[in-house]
Amino acid sequence: MNTISEMKLETQLPVIITDEQGVISYVNDCFTTVFGWNLDEIMGQHLEMLIPYNFHDAHRLSFSRFIMTGKSKILNHPLLLKAVTKDGLEIDSEHTIIAEKQGKNWFFAATIRPL
Repeated sequence: MNTISEMKLETQLPVIITDEQGVISYVNDCFTTVFGWNLDEIMGQHLEMLIPYNFHDAHRLSFSRFIMTGKSKILNHPLLLKAVTKDGLEIDSEHTIIAEKQGKNWFFAATIRPL
């Protein structure tokens, strides 16, 4: 998948989309099923609620570096990471993240395949 629009069509895996501040603007039905949040609970929240606490600083640093430089080593290929469910479980998962600039703003989309 090369674009955020294409990623939205993914129905077999959880999909999440955020803006450049990390605010969640979209999740698919598979995401809500796997992670346990309903749309009212997750929309407009910060992405860090899905990232284990001990990785927050690294995530902030990488995210801000990308916004400033437009360069990344983690985009467009599978990454083995952890994700946090609504009930606080940290699950091993494979993330594939893409970034897309729309006007002056970046948007990020990811599929998150639980392992």
